Amino acid sequence: MLSTKKLKAFLPTSGSEKAKSFYQGVLGLKLLSEDSYALEFEVNGTLLRITVVELFTPHSFTVLGWDVDDIRSMILKLTEKGVTFERYGFLRQDDLGVWTSPGGTEVAWFKDPDGNLLSLSEHK
Repeated sequence: MLSTKKLKAFLPTSGSEKAKSFYQGVLGLKLLSEDSYALEFEVNGTLLRITVVELFTPHSFTVLGWDVDDIRSMILKLTEKGVTFERYGFLRQDDLGVWTSPGGTEVAWFKDPDGNLLSLSEHK
């Protein structure tokens, strides 16, 4: 029923200006609309709505991620723009913060200004 419909993803923000600066300026997403309720971005055919909320406590798990062709190159580009990649003591990560899953997928995590946990994945 919904398999042929466009997907829209939602994330919360407690500050639309910092979210706009990050998603548009750092990640390079195209801003489609902006009002006092939300920012809406286009992400390769998917709509991402960053909804303004009064109070927000981020989750400890990944809420949004991108599949990339070259994870290390993307990490270096994002690091140059000020993005910090997460380090976890319970995972074996390389010097860039990349963890290799048992199936061979490489994953790295970073946070947006609100603490939403985002990821990059390169499937082998």
